[in-house]
Amino acid sequence: MTPASFPALVLFDLDGTLLDSAPDFVATVNAMRTGNGHPAMAAESLRPHVSKGARAMLAAAFPHLDATARDALVPEFLDVYQRELARHGAPFAGIETLLEAIEASGSRWGIVTNKPEYLAQQLLPLLGWHHRCAVLVGGDTLPVRKPDPLPLQHAAQTCGVAVADCAYVGDDERDIVAARAAGMPSVVALWGYRLDEDTPETWQGDILVEEPQALSVASAWPAKATAA
Repeated sequence: MTPASFPALVLFDLDGTLLDSAPDFVATVNAMRTGNGHPAMAAESLRPHVSKGARAMLAAAFPHLDATARDALVPEFLDVYQRELARHGAPFAGIETLLEAIEASGSRWGIVTNKPEYLAQQLLPLLGWHHRCAVLVGGDTLPVRKPDPLPLQHAAQTCGVAVADCAYVGDDERDIVAARAAGMPSVVALWGYRLDEDTPETWQGDILVEEPQALSVASAWPAKATAA
């Protein structure tokens, strides 16, 4: 991969990177909260937890429950969320421009997410991405998930692209940890979801980017991965 070219394959995290899915998750936890006699939760209280996964969102929504009780709510959470898929959220501003730029360059793009694969698969046609996404790896596609590097390596192998000729874009530290362990250039998506204590400048990503459209030019992409 040369400095003035797009990566041959750009892999993205989903929630908080490609998709502003927080509104769907707010609708999900509030349906659960009101069903249990609790008032609705403010969107800004849940949003920072979205990229941390279902259990983190349930901890924020039901702080009075212990971990075992919250774990028991995960199936209900996923069922309710399935009904709310793409009803409230949308791709972040600039994402469509970025995807079109990748495609126009002759490169491909795909998704590596910790979201269950069946939910990610259902999302793609709702967003018009099912014929455009070159590869989709969900959180349960393989025996391990991010921050393990295997999902990224598997996505690259599926597309027949060397990991060094890919790049991974994500908004959570585990995304960058996975990319570095895979030997893949990484991009920290600063437009995503973060807790106040998160410090993305310490994650050792190759570059940090404020908005998706900044990546729409080939020269913006990292030329090589940071050494692990």
